[in-house]
Amino acid sequence: MKKGLFLMALLLTVSVAGWAQQPGVFQPGAYRDGIYEKENSVNRRFIPYTSLRESDVQWTKRIWREIDMREKINQPLYYPLDFSSGKSRMSFLQVLSKHILTGEIIAFSDEQFLTPLTLNDLKVKIRKQGDSVEQSQFDEQGNEHFVKVLPAADSIWMYRSFRTLKVKEDWFFDRQKSVLEVRILGLGITTWDEDKNLPIDQYWVYFPECRPYFAKYEVFNVKNDAERRTYDDIFWKRMFNSTITKESNVYDRGIIEYAHGIDALLESERIKNDIFLYEHDMWHF
Repeated sequence: MKKGLFLMALLLTVSVAGWAQQPGVFQPGAYRDGIYEKENSVNRRFIPYTSLRESDVQWTKRIWREIDMREKINQPLYYPLDFSSGKSRMSFLQVLSKHILTGEIIAFSDEQFLTPLTLNDLKVKIRKQGDSVEQSQFDEQGNEHFVKVLPAADSIWMYRSFRTLKVKEDWFFDRQKSVLEVRILGLGITTWDEDKNLPIDQYWVYFPECRPYFAKYEVFNVKNDAERRTYDDIFWKRMFNSTITKESNVYDRGIIEYAHGIDALLESERIKNDIFLYEHDMWHF
């Protein structure tokens, strides 16, 4: 009796497996978008910072810089624009917005990370509601009248108008290891208002809090699709181009407040060169 039940169960299992493999019968997860299963970026973990004591910091300089999304080297951070949960690649702002809306990352209205934004404020920032328009309608008697109608919210408005990524970072010399290092403290999102033709600061995020999520999303590699980096790699390895807009100073002012045009670019390069010279002068050849 037991042997007969075992044979019946075995035949049932084989028949179900054969039915699942029949052509034209779709099973969720049966089709893979690629020639192999990607495990590297999915299982990646960010590299934690080494321990740092105040007594080991011999010198430090706070720097503010901006990453322009219009530059070709920075466009892997900007694209793709359309958002789809099924896609294997998401833009930097889409990744950030996703984890902010789920409450895993906190967005702040200031760069000191003191005033967090509410979820409703963030939804308004991400989904732009257009101006109301008048639309004609007819009542039962056939009389025409006009009513104001709000168009559907533009869900990709913020991704499309994403113009500048602000970076707040500290450069320091660790005399325990005898190296000059940099650590990013915060990232600020700035969009471009086409109606007013002005930049708008949206919010700031605390970078160390974002690193565990940035390490799990790929960035497009123009040279090789099999060797894609993650967003954490982009910032860790400094794979972007930027312009310094401010250094810590007694007046607490940015470069744009005392230099313009080519003079502002030269001042940015001077600050960058001063950091290089400090490290260079620490050694004698």
